[in-house]
Amino acid sequence: MKTLQELLSAVNCNVIGRTDISITGMTLDSREVKPGYLFVAVKGSISDGHTFIPKAIENGAVAILCETTPPFSDITILQSDDARQAAGLMASAFYDHPSKKLKLAGVTGTNGKTTVATLMYRLFTALGNRCGLLSTVENVIDGEIIPATHTTPDPIRLNELLARMVDKGCDYCFMEVSSHAIHQERIAGLDFDLGIFTNITHDHLDYHHTFDAYLAAKRKFFDDLKPEASALTNRDDRNGQVMLQNTRATRYTYALHHVADFQAKIIEHDFGGMLLKIGKHEAWFRLVGKFNAYNLLAAYASAFIFGIDEDQIITTLTSIPAVSGRFEYLKTPNGVIGIVDYAHTPDALQNVLETINAIRSKNEQLITIVGCGGNRDHEKRPVMAAVSCKESDRVILTSDNPRNESPEAILSDMMTGVKPQDFKKVLKIHDRAEAIKTALTLANKGDIILIAGKGHEKYQEIKGVRHPFDDVAVFTETAQKMN
Repeated sequence: MKTLQELLSAVNCNVIGRTDISITGMTLDSREVKPGYLFVAVKGSISDGHTFIPKAIENGAVAILCETTPPFSDITILQSDDARQAAGLMASAFYDHPSKKLKLAGVTGTNGKTTVATLMYRLFTALGNRCGLLSTVENVIDGEIIPATHTTPDPIRLNELLARMVDKGCDYCFMEVSSHAIHQERIAGLDFDLGIFTNITHDHLDYHHTFDAYLAAKRKFFDDLKPEASALTNRDDRNGQVMLQNTRATRYTYALHHVADFQAKIIEHDFGGMLLKIGKHEAWFRLVGKFNAYNLLAAYASAFIFGIDEDQIITTLTSIPAVSGRFEYLKTPNGVIGIVDYAHTPDALQNVLETINAIRSKNEQLITIVGCGGNRDHEKRPVMAAVSCKESDRVILTSDNPRNESPEAILSDMMTGVKPQDFKKVLKIHDRAEAIKTALTLANKGDIILIAGKGHEKYQEIKGVRHPFDDVAVFTETAQKMN
């Protein structure tokens, strides 16, 4: 519990009403308000939190943080031109600035965030540290798994989770930092010790509208790092150096192809892993593909920056398995190989397909099952289909969280990227389970089926309802029934 005055020390607000009142909690959801709460009203893309102020007051809110002053005189009003940022700063103060009591590393980029953050969590935990993880797949506090609903939680929930990590005695936290979170000030007030950039490609233009705006959101994360922090960027990405242009943090780079502070080279690879040379070390890792070589190198460099012995880093990383839904290797009883991967951007899909093609003998079929999410970036749909056709022998276009859009309309958008000469290799099957069954029917021993787009997700979102769906389970169970 804090007084409102204590929370206001972190922000500049126009205050109407008393500040010598106790605040028992904070929330952006009026349904969660309890007596003594501070309710934060922000304008979202779908709804405006200001319309829920009466409900928040009815539920016991004693103060309102908002951008537009409401017509209420019997409650304390805090008016801010940027209520999102103010909420982050006040949430940090409410929970006693937990990020200052942890070594906090944030990973941003289009692809690789989950893998890098998870690798670091597993690495540091294996080395005997108590750690926290905030990721798309799950949030973890010293081994306790907490379901994740967003890549980066809202600022109040975020500080609450960090405070729980501190209470559990955690020394480190590794978290994904999405472009939405940066733009929406969800990380305002957090004290990062390390910022990591993986890469940036075409994605989220439904939200940011232009690539330059998307790039600017990523760069802001590094611009805001404190001088005592470190910034690590992918030197091979053409925008990697852009991230470091204005940062005050100490700068580091990693790369497979350019000269960098941390370098690696792929010696050999197969579906079971790859032999990498990192610095002076050669070691076999259980992750597959060039994109994972970058992820491993980013994790290695981050641990080195945090002062971990390099021999310990290498030895421990070699024992860490792939992250769930990230190039997850499966095999049916009759010898068909399945690869389940979260790839849901053109670049990520290209990386996975190129990795498979670099490993396979070409005497087998590569069948790719892929879709695109509804109510999201339309521009990538034809590109995803084009990439699939270029790199695969057969392609099945299917549903991937159609949300409130027609699956047929989404597949029609994707088909505009298919060249006439590729029409014969493409099937359209709306039902994702049926698409997987069809691929297994078409496959022979040794053939490879890539199921792209959902990875770790355990649902299909259709018309606002999340229906249970697991690519790994559907593939495995269907294969067993067909055997």
